[in-house]
Amino acid sequence: MQNAEIRDHVRMENITKTFGGLAALSGATFGARAGEIHGLMGENGAGKSTLMKILSGAYSRDGGKISIGGTVADITNPRSAHGHGISVIYQEFSLAKHMSVAENILLEDLGGGGWLINSKELSRKAQALLADIGFADVDVNQPVSNLPIAYQQIVEICKALSRKSSVLILDEPTAVLTHHESEQLFGIIRGLRKRGVCIIYISHRLEEIFALCDRVTVLKDGQIVDTLPIGDLTEDRLVRLMIGRELTDFFPLRNAKIGETVLKVQNLSAGSMVKDVSFEVRAGEILGFSGLVGAGRTETMRSIFGADPVDSGKIFLDGKQISIARPRQAIEAGIGMLPEDRKHQGVLLDLPIRVNAMMMPVNHHANLFGWIDGRAEIAAVNGLSRALNLKAGSIDATASTLSGGNQQKVALMKWIASDCKVLIFDEPTRGVDVGAKVEIYRVMNDLAARGVAIIMISSEMLEIIGMSDRAVVMRMGRVTGELSGKDIVEEKLIELAMGVN
Repeated sequence: MQNAEIRDHVRMENITKTFGGLAALSGATFGARAGEIHGLMGENGAGKSTLMKILSGAYSRDGGKISIGGTVADITNPRSAHGHGISVIYQEFSLAKHMSVAENILLEDLGGGGWLINSKELSRKAQALLADIGFADVDVNQPVSNLPIAYQQIVEICKALSRKSSVLILDEPTAVLTHHESEQLFGIIRGLRKRGVCIIYISHRLEEIFALCDRVTVLKDGQIVDTLPIGDLTEDRLVRLMIGRELTDFFPLRNAKIGETVLKVQNLSAGSMVKDVSFEVRAGEILGFSGLVGAGRTETMRSIFGADPVDSGKIFLDGKQISIARPRQAIEAGIGMLPEDRKHQGVLLDLPIRVNAMMMPVNHHANLFGWIDGRAEIAAVNGLSRALNLKAGSIDATASTLSGGNQQKVALMKWIASDCKVLIFDEPTRGVDVGAKVEIYRVMNDLAARGVAIIMISSEMLEIIGMSDRAVVMRMGRVTGELSGKDIVEEKLIELAMGVN
């Protein structure tokens, strides 16, 4: 133990934290070294975010001790964490969008020189920090809102470097990045490791953990399961540590009973991103939509769902042509859509789980006069909660208190309880841990078994291969090909997505 304490730059011992009587952390002990990338993994609700929020001062701990660089650290708020060289970059950036890049990077320096701010010096310092990590071409005087998402993340990293942070916590940093942008970020992270920064990397993506990390710590139910060097791990072993299942159990085989065509789309065009798209999906079928970011998959589905206007083309439901101008018409026709952006479109964060779950145009627990049978509604929501293994104190808890994976389950609830003939799932497992993924896949299989026609947009090829009966591939707004059964393989998906003949 003594050797571990000397070697660990960050040391958290016997950390406990409870929320409303529920233990989020129970005696968790965690250590990370200077000059290493340390992966932190576990199911949603395992305690990862809580542990890191305690380290970064966002939460106060109920018990335990924290040491930084061998010295006991009394971290009670974010400012005290900054004082110990700890910075955290969340999925949702904490940038002042109306301020310049330079002002965001050196925000804490703005009040240090009295009333006058030396803009030239501010710009020079910010430019130097950006150049130091290979982004000297960024105009530091433009508003940060002008930057692409990937570059806004670079600004967050430079802000941490301006504090001379020795500990950098990255929480799902690639969730909104393209593959190319992710590779750029990985280069920066590896460069920081060489400079001796202690990097704690939270991700649900196994391939990133194996590509980047030196060691990995797994949490489960608020406790540390194990900490192991990456060389001692395989994907199967890591999954078993997190959820107690084999990786091969992710996509259980099902005997798909595929029926007649439910939805047929002919020559659909909408805006600049959807060009002459045609496809069909049958009852009981899971139709995957694959392609690179920006291929037009989401825009196609938004047009079908009535969220975006259609320029031309035809949509048929059960053989009859329909016209959909807004989402309510789609839902009334029997088409539902789980959107990609769950926080802004999938759930109402300030409302309880119970309300979110029953948020449908037709409430099956209301009588002809509009009166709702409260007991029946509560029983239904509790049943959905159990079926999805939702981790929440009660169905009256607000959606904002849940982890990302559990918010996604709440977003799913209303569609499971609906009578939709077609369900569109847009990136259903993005930012979701492997355990929650298995549960979402099971729900999709159950819906298909009930005869629902399912369209699944996914950027994960393993998901497309493992879940789809057929796969449509798009590139630059057009369908480039269709694969089925054993032909749905990574090589062919990549070729079609990149336009390779």
